[in-house]
Amino acid sequence: MILLDQAIDTLSAAVFFAVPVAGVDIQVIVLWLAVAMVFTTVWLGIPQWRGFAEAWHIVRGRYHDPSAPGQVSQFAALTTALSGTVGLGNIAGVAVAVTLGGPGAIFWMLIIGFFAMALKCAEVTLGLMYREILPDGRVRGGPFITLRNGLATIGYPRLGKLLGNIYAFLLLGGALSLFQVNQSFAQVSAVSGSDNRLGFGIFFAVAVALVLLGSIRWIARTTSILVPAMAAIYIGGCFIILLSNPGAIPGAVATIIFEAFNPESVAGGILGTFVAGMRRAVFSSEAGIGTAVIAHAQAKTREPASEGLVALLEPFIDTVIICTITGLTIVVAGTWDPATNGGIEGIAITSAAFATIAPWFPIVLAVAVFLFAYSTVIANGFYGAEGFQHLFGYGRWQNLGWKVAYCLILPLGAVLELGKIVDFVDSVFFLMAIPNILGIYLLAGPLRAEMTRYLNRTKGT
Repeated sequence: MILLDQAIDTLSAAVFFAVPVAGVDIQVIVLWLAVAMVFTTVWLGIPQWRGFAEAWHIVRGRYHDPSAPGQVSQFAALTTALSGTVGLGNIAGVAVAVTLGGPGAIFWMLIIGFFAMALKCAEVTLGLMYREILPDGRVRGGPFITLRNGLATIGYPRLGKLLGNIYAFLLLGGALSLFQVNQSFAQVSAVSGSDNRLGFGIFFAVAVALVLLGSIRWIARTTSILVPAMAAIYIGGCFIILLSNPGAIPGAVATIIFEAFNPESVAGGILGTFVAGMRRAVFSSEAGIGTAVIAHAQAKTREPASEGLVALLEPFIDTVIICTITGLTIVVAGTWDPATNGGIEGIAITSAAFATIAPWFPIVLAVAVFLFAYSTVIANGFYGAEGFQHLFGYGRWQNLGWKVAYCLILPLGAVLELGKIVDFVDSVFFLMAIPNILGIYLLAGPLRAEMTRYLNRTKGT
């Protein structure tokens, strides 16, 4: 056990290695993701601006082709991907960013969220360009497929196969969702008073199995209902807090902007505030990690770039909208300041903001947290199944075997003190960004040609 702990510590230290810049530590993996966001924004001609309206037209079904290859609608693909992206990072992660970087971190989260839209667009477009469509109409797609098929087209078949297998292997660890189960239990337990960890873990696993053991169509139908519902519950709760303190909103906005550029901010100046916001925005949007490509690859479309534009809505909804609303809420409620909040941290800060309305109001947050965690766990289970089959062969028993094992592991999230397990899962999760983004750079030429062709053709329609 000691050797295992040491191995996990070594892995975590390597993945989250930080370099000091002007007295502020910046994690290299975060820089790897952030640079890719800027590159894809410039390389693709700011698609989050040029294609934003087009993306909404597509989601609303303006170009829907029921005969197109794929298994779910483009809207259902978006909600399935969002179910894995919109999660506890929007609730606890934002609170951590504000605690570490001050209110100004919210401003930088919004900025990074904007650039994340282009990276998400890029990886999903490539995922659709190189997905595999089977004779029976089923679709296989994801970074492991993109790397293998895409790099083969430019003369690097062995490298593509190697990077694809590495990604799929890392995905098996990155898909484990013990943290989501643990944090949802923490909030539910806080409002219910129950400490039945095993009972909650089993209930959660059974609820996940009821959806996950079905097909992608069943998962997509569930998330098409669940994602809008959970977002409505959570955002509705935040708006009640904001509307209960309307006079504090202008001051909170001014504080956020001022602190973003305050050379004497609590995080160590402007750079410290920027880094705090950048870390959480990069982690929250998951742009560059590649998992969302697996869901988007199932979309019914003949136009890869169209699904890429749909995908850029993910960071917009997840980071630009939901994270910003969360940050504004806890600043207005005043629960973010370590000097006055009694030392609480993470999700407890958001819960305390909800409690400013009424003692029972954190129950609303508990419902939202459960739904956020539930949807993320379902999506991650599907992603892991695709990675497992890529490595060990596609088939009914491989698919079922992974999903059953995945559900049996979930109760451990509520029972165990996560510690090293969370370090391990986080480490392999962000390692996935290395082969995925490397593939984007290598396939940048075909990517830009596809996006330019589509946007030029649809301009003015």
